[in-house]
Amino acid sequence: MPASSQYDARLRSEELRSQLNYHNYRYYVLDDPEVSDADYDRLISELRDIEREFPELITPDSPTQRVGAAPVEAFGVVEHRLPLLSLSNAFSDEELQAWHRRATERLDRETFAITTEPKIDGLAVALVYEEGKFVQGATRGDGRRGENITANLRTLKTIPLSLAGSPPGRFEVRGEVYMTKSGFAAMNVERAERGEPLYANPRNSAAGSVRQLDPRITASRPLSIFIYQLGWCEGPRPSSHLEILAWLNEMGFRTNPEARRHGALAEAAERIRWWGDQRERLDYDIDGVVLKIDDTREWDVLGVVGREPRWATAFKFPPQQQTTKLLRIEVNVGRTGVLTPFAVLQTVVVGGANVSMATLHNEQDIHRKDIRVGDTVIVQRAGEVIPQVVAPVVSLRTGSEEPFIMPSLCPSCGEPVGREGDEVAIYCVNNACPAQQVRLLEHFASRGGMDIEGLGERMAYTLFQQGLVRNAADLYNLTVAQLAALERMGPKSAENLVAGIEASKQRPLPNVIFALGIRHVGFETARLLAAHEGSLDGLLAATAEELQEVEGIGPVVAESIAHWVSREENREIVGRLMEAGVRPVVEAAAAAPGSHLLTGLTIVVTGRLETMSRNEAEDRVRTLGGKVGSAISKSTSALVVGAEAGSKLAKAEQLGVRTIDEETFARLLSDGPATLAN
Repeated sequence: MPASSQYDARLRSEELRSQLNYHNYRYYVLDDPEVSDADYDRLISELRDIEREFPELITPDSPTQRVGAAPVEAFGVVEHRLPLLSLSNAFSDEELQAWHRRATERLDRETFAITTEPKIDGLAVALVYEEGKFVQGATRGDGRRGENITANLRTLKTIPLSLAGSPPGRFEVRGEVYMTKSGFAAMNVERAERGEPLYANPRNSAAGSVRQLDPRITASRPLSIFIYQLGWCEGPRPSSHLEILAWLNEMGFRTNPEARRHGALAEAAERIRWWGDQRERLDYDIDGVVLKIDDTREWDVLGVVGREPRWATAFKFPPQQQTTKLLRIEVNVGRTGVLTPFAVLQTVVVGGANVSMATLHNEQDIHRKDIRVGDTVIVQRAGEVIPQVVAPVVSLRTGSEEPFIMPSLCPSCGEPVGREGDEVAIYCVNNACPAQQVRLLEHFASRGGMDIEGLGERMAYTLFQQGLVRNAADLYNLTVAQLAALERMGPKSAENLVAGIEASKQRPLPNVIFALGIRHVGFETARLLAAHEGSLDGLLAATAEELQEVEGIGPVVAESIAHWVSREENREIVGRLMEAGVRPVVEAAAAAPGSHLLTGLTIVVTGRLETMSRNEAEDRVRTLGGKVGSAISKSTSALVVGAEAGSKLAKAEQLGVRTIDEETFARLLSDGPATLAN
């Protein structure tokens, strides 16, 4: 290799070591990373390549020879009896097969049993027990020396202070402390209400919570732990990793119930693919799947290379966070006139998808996070959730970045915008605003509304732009000939759309009220209105004073409904809908057989259910005489928890409200209250 190439490699390796040590400090010590995991992985991968080609450039303090960062002296230092190693990463099937091939060659066998476990994105800790008592807890630190955080870990209810059965005299377990997604969301809601900066993600929040100098702060955070491995043990133990986890579970440790043993790599790979589709149903973040050879006797045979064990690896999913450039901030106008800013980004792949736009929530959130046009920003995407800008990378600012200012005029119609009272949202005051009308048409035709198939955002925009529709009532005047003349709209599609519009005339009254797009009226409030008023005529006659007497409708919502009803253009639309033949179906007041099964119970549903929609689940509860709640309180009988559960789960845990999964909910619907006693 030419001397100049080695000289360039030396300079680059020094630069990479400096950058990686800085990012290690930000991630492990300050719990405030400035780059995404994927960016960090690229940097360390480049350094490994250089050191592989030029071994003489490897230094003792190279990040490739260490794990994590040096401990914070304020906590006191713990010397780990056995190092807490990092794991090698596999990002593709080929890299996974290469790891497996190296292990089979060293073991001189064709295959072996493998365990898989979700790779939780949290903070690794080591817990030491003596005579069945918890005596010490420490962070990973640099792998050999960690921070003594025993007092903080004692506050976690999921860490047993004393063990059941006959545990070994002295031993260490290793686990991952994490923050639930629902708890993180609830914590950020509370911080926003107090005007405090929002946390970026559950992982950083968990790490920061565990490493507080005041254990009372740790105790107040929604933290939990999964024990994933036995570190060292003075005494006999099972030789199977999966059996060790079961053994630890019997002692009282919380091990992950999703751990599985597989007879061959192909089975493990299938489980990885399954997790790629299913991980969003968990209430904690995972960024991959950990694979370990199940027979722990083989671990000593395989040993360690650098800082990584040969007997384990982590298959990493496509990153859920990435960094990219924020090119500009634009503003969208919703159906109720709310102006919502969104980020236009330099296209980046996040979670396996190309992302060029992301939500920014509102003006207040932008200023709280100090996001500026021109920033390099961290973008996050999880499952089907809309990508969002998490935070700016402040250290990469050049001084040319510009703070965002919300426009004083609506970008759609040019009319003034403003706030109502102390609300965060900014509104366009023009009810005839084209953007509002298009969004309102789309909402009117949605599944929860009139359920008009084929009338989505694009069609709503086309109908409005062509002057065929100005409001929802105009839909019922459309003809097949008019629709068939539109671009990309053939006769058959036109006939189907007209048929869908005709069929919508017989929708249930709650759906029709919801479809009208009254501000603050969601589906549950629409149901309350339908039950109280009984017809569209009754809705038009409603007053704020009368509506406030309806249980579940507060003064703000009542005033919003009364204001909507008082506007002549809205009354005209409702009148024209009725003239066009819209005859909402009013549910019979008579109770169905067995409808008293859930009488006296108040059920709240949160998250995405697999076997039915949320509206269907709530309908089932009502049909059986139960009450559906919109918020968690001490009077809530149970919270049904689906995938991507939000802050309601954290509130339920805080109040001690019973939480049930979808399977238990199905039993509740068939067996009644006795289900909750089990």
